[in-house]
This record gives sequence, C-alpha cells and structure tokens, in this order.
Amino acid sequence: MSTKAPVWPTDYARHVLPEVDSTNQEALRLAPGLTRPTWIMARAQTAARGRRGRAWISAKGNFAASLLMRPAGDPADAALRSFTAALALADALAMLCGPQARISLKWPNDVLLNGAKVAGILLESAGQGGSVSHLIVGIGVNLAEAPPPEALEAGAMAPTSVLGATGLVVTPDEMLDYLAPAFAAYEAQLVTYGFPPIRTAWLARAARLGQPVTARTMSETIEGRFETLADDGALVLMTANGRRAIPAADVFF
Repeated sequence: MSTKAPVWPTDYARHVLPEVDSTNQEALRLAPGLTRPTWIMARAQTAARGRRGRAWISAKGNFAASLLMRPAGDPADAALRSFTAALALADALAMLCGPQARISLKWPNDVLLNGAKVAGILLESAGQGGSVSHLIVGIGVNLAEAPPPEALEAGAMAPTSVLGATGLVVTPDEMLDYLAPAFAAYEAQLVTYGFPPIRTAWLARAARLGQPVTARTMSETIEGRFETLADDGALVLMTANGRRAIPAADVFF
C-alpha cells in the first residue's frame, strides 16, 4: 500500500462536507458560483442515486464525491468522462491497495475488485444547442462496507468493499487524495490526444473482454461476445445476427 499521496492537481478545487442529500445535487447547486473543476465530497449522503434513478446505498466510511467540470465539446464528448473516471478509480485503488487488489472495469461505468463491484460512476450534464454548460461526475466507492445483496436488483453484480476484499482500511480522504490527481492526468490526456489512448487503456482492464455478456437496453435484451469498444465508447458485441454497437445499456455477466 502506498503511503504518500500524489500531489493534488493545482487547477482543481475541493469541498468536503459532513452530510448532503447527494454530492451530485450539491454540485448542481454550487455550479453557478464555481469557476474551476471542483471535487465535492460528503462524509454521509441521505438520498444518493445510481444509474437510471436507482438508490445508491452508501454506508459510513464509504467514499461519495462528485466532480463538477465544464468540458469543451458536445454531450457525446462529455460522456467519455465515464471512461476517464473509471481508469482514474482503477489507478487510485491499485496504488492504495497494492498487489492483493485485482481491478477490472465493467462497461459502462463500474469498477470491479477481485471480480465484484466496488465502485460506480454516474454522469449528469446540462446544456443547450449541442454544448455542455457543466458536467457532474458522481463516484461512489465501497471502502468500508458493501450493500447487502437483498438491497440489489435481480441479476446485479455481487458487491464488495475494499476492507472486505483486502483487509485494508482506506479513508474517504485518502481515496480523494489519490483519485483527483489520477483523474486530472487522464483528463489532460483526453483533451490533448482524444479518446483513442483512453479507449486502449480501458480495454486493457476490461472485464469479460472476448467473453459472452448480456446487454439490456430500455427496449431489448442482446446477447453476444464482448468484442471491443467503438470509437465513441459504445459496447461492441458479436451477436448471432452479426456485430452490434450498443451506445447505452446495462451489462450482465
């Protein structure tokens, strides 16, 4: 386990709060007055949400934070931050947990620790006319405790925590100290070189690459072999009816 945190990125601000309804909601409220990318971390959340409005259960000692930023480009460009956030989480967890942590990435926005879900990412944006006025990258990490299996929807990934999987105690402050510099580095890479190197790095850590998966959209269920990511981040499956690019779905193993 690393003992010295990397240097905090100079262009990023940080707010730490004792309790909020959700860090994404707090970021939205603070957005008009913030002039640079800002991390908002809460030690407790009372109304956290996951993808598609699902409740996100965050026990005491777990990590809950949101990054408010104003990226250039359109909503599709902004959505690529789910990949940079996942890579930053993977790097931060690897540095904090050491070799006993086997970390992989599950499309579109989950991080797995030793094969079980340890973190999730929720992106929310606002704008008009094809531009993005702000983007909120919400991140939850089970540091101390995983939610009980009965609290999850049917077919969901088994949850885990850093403490349960590795025996290591990682505090939310330590998590943010490692996550923020990692995210800033990937953000700089994305802005400078575009999505291709991010795509390559993400695929190198992809869970179930080359294996059968099931993708469920709002209207259909698609089964196929996970081949790659498309140039825009879509999931590419080889199905019984040929290759299929899926821009949005929940994936089940």
